[in-house]
Amino acid sequence: MDEFTKEEVEERKKAIFDSMSPRRRKHLMKKGIESWDPFIEPKDPIDIRKDKTKRTSQMLVREFLQSKDMESYSNEYGRGVFDICMGIINNDERCKAMFEFSCWYHELLKREGYSKGDES
Repeated sequence: MDEFTKEEVEERKKAIFDSMSPRRRKHLMKKGIESWDPFIEPKDPIDIRKDKTKRTSQMLVREFLQSKDMESYSNEYGRGVFDICMGIINNDERCKAMFEFSCWYHELLKREGYSKGDES
């Protein structure tokens, strides 16, 4: 919106606000209309959003699960992989905490001499 003057932006914002349903306007006013930006570009659709390695969530999940023996994981396991993958890509605080705790716990087990098979 750099090509418009402040007044033009405010006019357009008011026009968008006026065209909304009363219920939506009420909801917006509760949140604070001053900080509302109707011109924000939408995020990429989830299926084409990529992480720092330029991989989609689908590519990451597939690559990880292919590194496992197919008989060693269930649908629930695969769903967990997908959930944490999406959380990490979307920078979700809850998933970030689970990831960091998992890394910390893995290092704790290594430091205390537990072998990989004894982790459960």
